[in-house]
Amino acid sequence: MDIEFSLALPREAIGIPMVRRALGDSLRSLGVTESCVSDILLAVTEACANAVRHGGPANRYEVEAAIGYGRCDVRIIDRGHGLLRVPEHYPPADTENGRGILIMQAVVDEISFDITPGRGTTVHLRKHLDWDEDAAFLRRRMLAAV
Repeated sequence: MDIEFSLALPREAIGIPMVRRALGDSLRSLGVTESCVSDILLAVTEACANAVRHGGPANRYEVEAAIGYGRCDVRIIDRGHGLLRVPEHYPPADTENGRGILIMQAVVDEISFDITPGRGTTVHLRKHLDWDEDAAFLRRRMLAAV
């Protein structure tokens, strides 16, 4: 089954729960395991938080999601100044920020960045999906009853 959607959001934290709800509900409705859903939502939350924090001067950012072929692809697109570099290790424990990209790398299968200095950053997250067999069985049974 293929599901695709895109959202254009204000560059404010209030939009992040909307992204989490739309994506999480989509994945759960297909029977993706809760562990897999949690990993995807953690990575997407971190990417959206970075777009909110660093995506200026633009006042919006976009999220594009595609679920199909056994994987979930999400792109978070901002029109900010562009990421300078990807960190290679976690910052010291007493540092308040700087762990988001490393957290994303830890929970998804693939992550890439399309950076155009002065024009923005696109973060592409890909995760292969794990299926909850009980949920998939119930979904097939409900569809057969329609």
